[in-house]
Order: sequence, then C-alpha cells, then structure tokens
Amino acid sequence: MYGTDVALLVIDLQPDFMPGGALPCQHGDAIVPAIAALLDARDYQTVVATQDWHPADHASFASQHVGHKPFDSIQLHGQPQTLWPDHCVQGSAGASLDARVDWKHADLILRKGTQRDVDSYSAFRENIGPQATRAPTGLAGWLHERGIREVHVCGLARDYCVLWSAQDAAISGFAVRFLWELTRPVSAANDAATRIALNECGIHID
Repeated sequence: MYGTDVALLVIDLQPDFMPGGALPCQHGDAIVPAIAALLDARDYQTVVATQDWHPADHASFASQHVGHKPFDSIQLHGQPQTLWPDHCVQGSAGASLDARVDWKHADLILRKGTQRDVDSYSAFRENIGPQATRAPTGLAGWLHERGIREVHVCGLARDYCVLWSAQDAAISGFAVRFLWELTRPVSAANDAATRIALNECGIHID
C-alpha cells in the first residue's frame, strides 16, 4: 500500500475509447482488468477518475465543421486542433465509465470537456480557450489540500489525455509516475514522441 501522500489518477476509462467505440485506442480494453484489480486492492488511499463528457455540438467534433473529417487539423483559438469523431457525448453509453471497474473506490470523478468551445485533454487544465488561457479544473488544489505529493497516472489515451495530465501534474508540483503498461494510445506511432515528452518533464515511466 502506498502512503497517504500518493494518489492514483485514472484517465478516461470509457467505452468510446475502446475497440468498437467512437474513438478507439489500440487495445484500449486490455488495460481494464489490471486497473480494476488495482482499485480493488486498495493500494491507493486517494483515487481520482476523469470522464470525458462532451456536449453533442462540441467544437472538437469533425461533424461541427463543414468540409472537414475526423483527424483533420484546424485552428481553434489560435492553436492547432485535431478534429475527432463524435465521442463521449454527455449521457451516452460510450461516455460512461467502464462497468468492469468498481468506481466506488474513486474519491473524485472529474468530468472534463464540458464546455462547447474548448477541448480538454488534461485532468488539470483545459486546452487553450477563447481567452487564450488554459483554465484550471481545480484538481491540483484538491490534491494539494489532501496532502498529495505524488501522482500515478494511467488510462486512455496514452498520447493525448494521459500524457497531458501527467505533464500538467508535474507542472503543478507533483512527482509523477506514468504507468505505461496501464495506458494505450490512439496511435502507437506516437509512442516515441510520448516518451520524449515525458522525459523532458522528468516524469518517471514504469
């Protein structure tokens, strides 16, 4: 069991990010049993889960941009924005947290991406919004007030939401361990770049 100053952060373990879902990660379902076992073991006294939770007309959806298709890139608030298939729409089955995990062990479930006009990969901050800033979610303060000093990160997708969450955790002053085998990417072609990005932040990769 880890000490009271260590938290587990489970990112977006939702059906839409698994095979058969709207935006599947490669073998995204393969990590579910191990994460479920991790929560059942109660090795972490603080567990946070995030849940992508988009309105149906979210600005990151390709369906909202005439002439564009999923995985095109546009400019949104002056920043590159990948356009995604419609996914994790609020209230949909694909947006639910995976039912194979006992989420009663989670101390906090943080919904992100709820604002129509800004995407939100990280658990800690939204992407650049209309005011040219990244609005905080409040998670860093919540963890700091609970005495958390170290965060272990897992979930989906390795190359986007898990990566950004790990980077922002480090920026927010936490020691970070990236549980590589308990993540899966949208594209394994991004793995090398993901490792470089984590190393540049001094994040330990397990």
